[in-house]
Amino acid sequence: MKAQPAAALLDARSRPLHDLRISVTDRCNFRCVYCMPKEIFGRDFAFRERSELLSFEEIERLARVAVSLGVHKLRLTGGEPLLRRGIVDLVGMLSKLATPEGKPVDLAMTTNGSALPVMAQQLKAAGLRRVTISLDSLDDARFKAINDVNFPVSRVLQAIDAAEQAGLGPVKVNTVLKRGVNDDEILSLAEHFRSSGQILRFIEFMDVGTTNGWKLDAVVPSSEVVSRINERWALEPVVKTEPGETANRWRYADGAGEIGVISSVTNAFCGNCSRARVSAEGQLYTCLFAGSGYDLRALLRGGADDAELARALTGRWRQRDDNYSELRAALTPGNRKRIEMSYIGG
Repeated sequence: MKAQPAAALLDARSRPLHDLRISVTDRCNFRCVYCMPKEIFGRDFAFRERSELLSFEEIERLARVAVSLGVHKLRLTGGEPLLRRGIVDLVGMLSKLATPEGKPVDLAMTTNGSALPVMAQQLKAAGLRRVTISLDSLDDARFKAINDVNFPVSRVLQAIDAAEQAGLGPVKVNTVLKRGVNDDEILSLAEHFRSSGQILRFIEFMDVGTTNGWKLDAVVPSSEVVSRINERWALEPVVKTEPGETANRWRYADGAGEIGVISSVTNAFCGNCSRARVSAEGQLYTCLFAGSGYDLRALLRGGADDAELARALTGRWRQRDDNYSELRAALTPGNRKRIEMSYIGG
């Protein structure tokens, strides 16, 4: 008998739980100024010990329970997820998960791409379906300044090609725009990825955490991005395929592909947010801008069975009332605590 779809697990604002983003490490080999600035995450910064991180078995168990509750998208994040030793094995474990209806989970990864040229084929063979790669500039000197570890842009472009050749596409390329830093590259970035088969997505500079020096006047509104590209190449809106998508999509009228814009600051999408996040040591966060999490590791290591774990996830999600981006203007002043992006992924 065919399994019946599970009843949607809804939060206090009637938003379903569909996506789970799992950080597998808090470490990264970049020191991007808007995420892990070197002044904070320097040589003496104390990262988590390996014993503090969820094991692959714990991650697989947590993901399996989440999938049974309605999650159908899993995304591995960091830090930089490819720094986690044995990550290919974890991909293989998670790729075997299926929804109650028997559909395989949509397993993806967000990465800076630094290790993809040597790992893309292995990841694809293990069951990874897609990757999103961060690239904030095509200018080599500027890109090195942004990542702050002298990593050349050519190697990220190689990573994008390697991912495509391995079948991890269409590759999404994320660019965080910051006024006065890289907003003069909007057209050059669009031109580079037009007709490439890759999907460029411009992300508004967000006030995630408290260490990236966020200011509202550094935000380049997505409407400005679309307007500037549309003046050069005509754009047409694309209807979202799923209500929980973060990006608004636009296609080139001449058929040269599409772009996306993610507008957390100027056009909040809290109303249909279907994402939960788990940090590398097992804290559950129901918002990217959360100030605190819920300790799932204690349950995983304290003898809780799957039913107890499911009840915990269900209870936390049903209580969820987060809508930070809709309230940002009122909450930005002061020293409101927020978890760093490097801690729970984007």
